Amino acid sequence: MTPTSTPGLTRFNALEEHAARTALHEACASTAWAKRLLAARPYATAEDLYTASDAAMAELTAEDLAEAMAGHPPIGRPKPGDPTSAREQRGMAGASDALKAEMLELNLAYQERFGHVFLICATGLTGEQMRDAVRERLGNTPEREREIVRTELGKINRIRLARLVAEEA
Repeated sequence: MTPTSTPGLTRFNALEEHAARTALHEACASTAWAKRLLAARPYATAEDLYTASDAAMAELTAEDLAEAMAGHPPIGRPKPGDPTSAREQRGMAGASDALKAEMLELNLAYQERFGHVFLICATGLTGEQMRDAVRERLGNTPEREREIVRTELGKINRIRLARLVAEEA
């Protein structure tokens, strides 16, 4: 173990390929992204893993991005029994019924406009901040929105990878 490595990173590096693929799939639903990260193992540091994630994210096609987005539930409606989406969307947990209803409408309008779920790195954001972001992003071109989604996915992946490599066995 290098001085900048963590027990979680050492464990991830040592995982059998199928188990590592499963762990990566929990971070991001893109097969292409996971394949690139698997191919670059072992990682000396968590930062090396994050850099590889960013590079893989930058190369995803529109189809790969769609696959990655399919793994994310709508804001305000985390997957039942999924602690990750519940934790990430915590800012909506205490939202008023009015705000939840407005987010539902905005999510539907966004999905109709862009053909996919509204995606934002919701960690640390309030329900109002998420609402304001979807309102603002509804005016984007599909091309601009795809690049924002790519950036937001990259942020989410970094957070999820950090949790993965910080975990003890």
